[in-house]
Amino acid sequence: MPTKKTPTKTASKAPAKKVTSAAPAKKTTKKATPKKSDAGTPLSVVIRRRIEAQKARFHANDNISKFIQPGELEGLVDEVAEKMQAVLESLVIDTESDHNTKNTSQRVAKMFVKEVFSGRYIEQPTLTKFPNVSRLNELMIIGPITVRSACSHHLCPIMGRIWIGVLPSKESALIGLSKYSRLTEWVMCRPQIQEEAVVELADMLEKKIKPIGVAIVMDADHFCMQWRGVKDRDSKMVNSVMRGAFLKDSNLRREFLSLLDKR
Repeated sequence: MPTKKTPTKTASKAPAKKVTSAAPAKKTTKKATPKKSDAGTPLSVVIRRRIEAQKARFHANDNISKFIQPGELEGLVDEVAEKMQAVLESLVIDTESDHNTKNTSQRVAKMFVKEVFSGRYIEQPTLTKFPNVSRLNELMIIGPITVRSACSHHLCPIMGRIWIGVLPSKESALIGLSKYSRLTEWVMCRPQIQEEAVVELADMLEKKIKPIGVAIVMDADHFCMQWRGVKDRDSKMVNSVMRGAFLKDSNLRREFLSLLDKR
């Protein structure tokens, strides 16, 4: 009988692997060490920690400029803008399609940090002092100085005027008239209440000039009463601070107040 030939199986060859040339090695660059604010910690928290480390106060009407490093105000504006955007969204405002509110968060942030609350974040203006060569000791009145501030309760505007009375001694330092306005603006550009603002201004003038007496009168409209709440458009607040000779000498105080009525 013829024998059957068993078919032989041939092993299939595996496809040859394509040899690719090795990719050129990437150059490694040393990454810069990120700032704390870049490592996920908000810049406001970094600044707050600096203040708390010095056990300093940072109320709404305090100046915190010495805790802010150069260039950080821009970063603070960006952080406030991001959080202000969240406020607008919580108020159900469509900032994407509403052209009027598209960049409102950035505008408000810049306004708060660099304008209406700038007295918190910038250093006190330089006050050039002059010796009292003529030994002046007569009453001086500066004003009215326009006041723009904000109530720390509702962040509503406070708009008004301030008059400053100074009775220098023969040994007092004198400052230029424009410096009274600059110092007043620096103090007022913060969230605060009127009663505390005039006291702080009086304290600074006493410290800088060392006069026999200082008097301050402030007359202002408060939009937290006129714009909201009782909505009384005619309400104003007038308050005064009398120091030294103005407090002790009723004739001097009367002269100062009578001169204000004529302005």
